[in-house]
Amino acid sequence: MNVHASPRPAMAERRMTLATDLDGTFLGGTDADRKRLYDWIEENRDSVGLVFVTGRDPEFIMQMCRDRHLPWPEYVVGDVGTTIAEVEPDGSIAPIEPLEEDISHRWSGKGGVVRAALEGHPGLKLQPTEFRYRVSYDLFPDDFDPSAKEKVDELGLDWLISDNKYFDVLPKGVSKGPSLKRLIAHLGIPEKRVLAAGDTMNDFSMLASGLQAVAVGNSEQPLVSALEGKDSVYHASAFGAAGILEAIDAFDLHDIPKGD
Repeated sequence: MNVHASPRPAMAERRMTLATDLDGTFLGGTDADRKRLYDWIEENRDSVGLVFVTGRDPEFIMQMCRDRHLPWPEYVVGDVGTTIAEVEPDGSIAPIEPLEEDISHRWSGKGGVVRAALEGHPGLKLQPTEFRYRVSYDLFPDDFDPSAKEKVDELGLDWLISDNKYFDVLPKGVSKGPSLKRLIAHLGIPEKRVLAAGDTMNDFSMLASGLQAVAVGNSEQPLVSALEGKDSVYHASAFGAAGILEAIDAFDLHDIPKGD
């Protein structure tokens, strides 16, 4: 199977690149909204690049694309920005080592130290998957002790709470935004041709990065509030996939299919 079924121009030469979060954004909206966006992407592969920017890990992304018949991305910024990778023709995801060297250096194998520091911490449950450059927890707000943030700060790392149910520990200065911009520069894509799309606080760093961006209509309120006054951010009224198309039209990045 070749997930990139036909030869395409380099992404730097295309009219636009969509860099999108998954849950609530690319996967959000009605079935009809998603079909309209996904069909449009497949019909315009020569002029539209696709990057998934997500908290999900590569294995999950690959399986989801297969199971849900999603448009395959060409690149992935995964694991909340700690993975920067290319999608191979067979659907495997290959990390781009030169772009990950700095991430690896900033992490310096601190996973064990993080897990020890937060073991048994109230309101946090360690996720079973071991990630390369992050440690992730399910968060239970009613039981959560905020001193976890201080513990992470003392380790010289960053913490991120998203959707009020996930607590991620990340290398200092690493998140979706910086990693996406690193990938864009590596590929030579003009920033004015990129649209970043998201809906929760773990998307804040990419939506506030100065790229043209959309907070889709179902975005959580903390994200909407944090983005107030940022001229490069469009606040869509439509949810999920429909909000992405709304923003593409608002920024005049590409012709889009009109609704029925």
